[in-house]
Amino acid sequence: MKLRFSPTSPYVRKVRALAIETGLADRLELAATDPWQADTDLPASNPLGKVPALELDDGTVLFDSPVICEYLDSLHGGTKLFPAAGPARWKALRLQAIGDGICDAAILRRLDGMRPAGLQSADWQQRQRQAVARACDLLEAEAGTLGGPATIGQLAIACALGYLDFRFDADKWREGRPKLAAWFADFAKRPSIAETALPPA
Repeated sequence: MKLRFSPTSPYVRKVRALAIETGLADRLELAATDPWQADTDLPASNPLGKVPALELDDGTVLFDSPVICEYLDSLHGGTKLFPAAGPARWKALRLQAIGDGICDAAILRRLDGMRPAGLQSADWQQRQRQAVARACDLLEAEAGTLGGPATIGQLAIACALGYLDFRFDADKWREGRPKLAAWFADFAKRPSIAETALPPA
């Protein structure tokens, strides 16, 4: 299997972390891909032009990260990171949605901030900043429920918080959120998170 990836993508990091958690990392061939390069061939694999994209041995290409993660989770016989039907599954999927949503908002803010000054929208960037802050506030309130066996939900949250450190360290998301900060400090010691740390900004 070939994983089209960018080293700074939090969604790619989530896929790679799950692969480590499930013992599948060695089955992934990593293919560095710059989705913003004008002559990239990525759209031939993923018409959305985004990473991650997972090219299977039969030629099928899976995208985006929730689909890739659930597919990989189906390939091993150990404890599943996507729990079976029931409350635990909905909890994990909800947390994944929060984590991915934080990443969505942070990336939208960053992309707008990279536009020429005259085309940027302070209101748009503030909207994304507020979305991230509200999500972090929710996670602080629910930090006591983040323990237990690792699921796709905790992986998504950890990758999202790591991305905030990477791109928006000046926002200091830990301030006023001691429970969430403590959870992240502990969870980040897992090999799957430590080994997939984003490169220095």
